[in-house]
Amino acid sequence: MRNDTITRRGFLGLTAAAGASSLLSGCGGTASDGKRHVEVVTYKQEAVKIFERLQDEFNATHDDIVVSITCPNNATTVMRTRFIREDYPDIIGIGGDISFSNFIDAGILADVSDFEGLGHVKPAYLDILETLEFVPTEGTFGVPYMANAAGVLYNRQMFRGHGWDIPTTWQEFIDLCETIRAAGILPLYFGFKDTWTTLAPWNALAIELAPSDICQQVNAGRTTFTEHYRETAEKIQALLAYGEDGPFAYGYNDACTAFARGESAMYTIGSYAVPQILSVNPEMDIDSFVMPGNDSSDGQVLNSGVDLQFCVMEACPDKEAAYEVLSFLLEHDNMQTYVDDQNAVPCTTDDFDLPDMLDGMRDYIEEGRMADFQDHHYPSEMDVAGQIQTFLIEGDVDAFLAKFDADWTRYNRDIIQKVQDYYATQA
Repeated sequence: MRNDTITRRGFLGLTAAAGASSLLSGCGGTASDGKRHVEVVTYKQEAVKIFERLQDEFNATHDDIVVSITCPNNATTVMRTRFIREDYPDIIGIGGDISFSNFIDAGILADVSDFEGLGHVKPAYLDILETLEFVPTEGTFGVPYMANAAGVLYNRQMFRGHGWDIPTTWQEFIDLCETIRAAGILPLYFGFKDTWTTLAPWNALAIELAPSDICQQVNAGRTTFTEHYRETAEKIQALLAYGEDGPFAYGYNDACTAFARGESAMYTIGSYAVPQILSVNPEMDIDSFVMPGNDSSDGQVLNSGVDLQFCVMEACPDKEAAYEVLSFLLEHDNMQTYVDDQNAVPCTTDDFDLPDMLDGMRDYIEEGRMADFQDHHYPSEMDVAGQIQTFLIEGDVDAFLAKFDADWTRYNRDIIQKVQDYYATQA
């Protein structure tokens, strides 16, 4: 059965049932102009021009439905504020992360299992959304649209010039770093001054070295992070030896610039960094490969998560019109426009022209060999990125893991209780 309990974790503060759509002034519906209005709010401000274009194209080709797509600053905060006021848009565009988990738990998202467009979505991305539910919840609450991919970016021209092979195991990766360093070239750049950048290599390693459902297992009381995160911690620590001197003195922009200028052969970051890199060096030939975290080439998986999904609100009064908008957004040409502009990974099974920098990940994308970013399950209050940075500076693996477990219990107490209560009722 669907979990309709309204969470009290501090971000909503809802006081009325989410389904009371007749009382909600912010929803769409038929307006005085006789047309059905659909409001979409998305957090993707960097794609605002794309959505403005799609909005205009939709409105020019539909006589009875008018769509409004906005991408406000601090969109998630804006959404939560509106939810508190029971002023819901019809559709929200959000990432597949802890906010999505909380919205499902609050019962404010509609079940879109009957949306025909889901039949074109790759099962791997639907599975990823399922894993974000705190407890199994009947229904599907998001339509995956675009994903990103994280691993290792590399200078393709530099690799070809030196005859370096792409590593497929952890040992091959370390051997490659040694070979590059012996050639007088810096193997890696990090830019760990900005704490969030630590999550790129962390996630890419963790998905291969720890269970994909580690967070759910810990919530259920079946294991600990200390038991499963040690190898991830030790290996991200080992990579520091192949990066820039003082990686905590340089931030994301510094790292992008250094990599663009050929100061390192590789950069442990996601596909989202490519536009920034190309803004410095538009002619740079960039490719990527999956982080080889373990010693089995067959065990490597792509770190890819849902970067943008569309969720219909439970309070939406005209689900049919909302589905019409979603069907338009999922049309091949419209998705290709987004892919071209944002270097994104489409979540549907259609054939797309992917950016060249994803060549090394193409097989994983097409075959659905991927796992979600584990930090999508981390509560923001834990500041895991800051914890990883502190650990890498201080070098104490045991202290880091102990704090991770302690803080997880502290900041997830309500969720842990909910999960354990749920499983206590299951056969």
